[in-house]
Amino acid sequence: MTKHKTVDVSVDAMLDDLRTLVEIESPSRDPEALAASAKAVAAVIENRLGGRATLVESEAGPHVHWSAGGEPKVLLLGHHDTVFPLGTLERRPFMVADGHATGPGVFDMLGGLVQAVHGLATLDDPSGVEILVTADEEVGSRSSRALIEERALACGAVLVVEGAADGGGVKTGRKGCGTFHVSIAGRASHAGLEPAAGVNALIEASHQVLDIAALGRPDVGTTVTPTVASAGTLDNVVPAAATVVVDVRVESADEKERIESAFAALAPHLDEATITVRGSISRPPMPESASVELFAVARRLLPGLEGKAVGGGSDGNFTAALGVPTLDGLGAVGGGAHADHEFLVIDAMAERANLVAGLVHAVQHA
Repeated sequence: MTKHKTVDVSVDAMLDDLRTLVEIESPSRDPEALAASAKAVAAVIENRLGGRATLVESEAGPHVHWSAGGEPKVLLLGHHDTVFPLGTLERRPFMVADGHATGPGVFDMLGGLVQAVHGLATLDDPSGVEILVTADEEVGSRSSRALIEERALACGAVLVVEGAADGGGVKTGRKGCGTFHVSIAGRASHAGLEPAAGVNALIEASHQVLDIAALGRPDVGTTVTPTVASAGTLDNVVPAAATVVVDVRVESADEKERIESAFAALAPHLDEATITVRGSISRPPMPESASVELFAVARRLLPGLEGKAVGGGSDGNFTAALGVPTLDGLGAVGGGAHADHEFLVIDAMAERANLVAGLVHAVQHA
């Protein structure tokens, strides 16, 4: 196997492209904003790599697909939607200072996209390489999952350019994750005149929260976390309805089945209350076995590189579940994903771009 030679990558050029992408805000579920973002992503790819990037329309917004041509061998996978609402940029503009780039989406995951594109640009022959940048990863990838799986199976290897793990490591495993919505129906009544005539949905919801939280098994990596709740209308009305939203993370298919069965079996504690559950563990676990071969290559390219299994999910969960070799966390080194202190470490940008290029070269010549 020939080894890709590390070459100089212009950090200033990467920062210019990163600024371009960050300054076009791209919140999930905003098709108009995502359409503008997709055009900008496509332009960066075309300017740096040539060819034509295709915008794949979806109800969530456009996904961006680029192919170098030739027999598909490796898919670089990312997303251009972010969790930040329109207007965040005004409060937190793109800035470069003290060795960091900051701004909405720099770490999750626009920095990784830019690094990957610039890394690919160092290859003499990018044939067999595809890039897919989706518009709905942050909200479950419902419109992009089929396309992701199609291209992953066609290519046979996936490099996910999500942000690096803490300390700059790559992500060799991920928990499966999903969201459940539990709706409780009770009966309203006057809280002062006849409280006993009602069926208090808030009290029922309180019982359910305790039952649901008890489903967690941290000893095997399963976390079950009620995160959002709502109930009631007025302070003198027995609540007729309540909802509870629950975040779930699992490490194994057996735990996925157990948790989904347990939610389906939730039963009310109060007479006449009813419960409706929707949701599932929509992202299957990404087992560490899926990354073994690619991680070994990454360690040869960058000795001392650490691999970590993490709790957060990505589109790499889908590709790994298909049995396609997948290595994640190849994007920006930094931190603060989904938070106001989000940042990217500038000194690591060139090294990460070369790491992606080296992995692509290795897959091409395997």
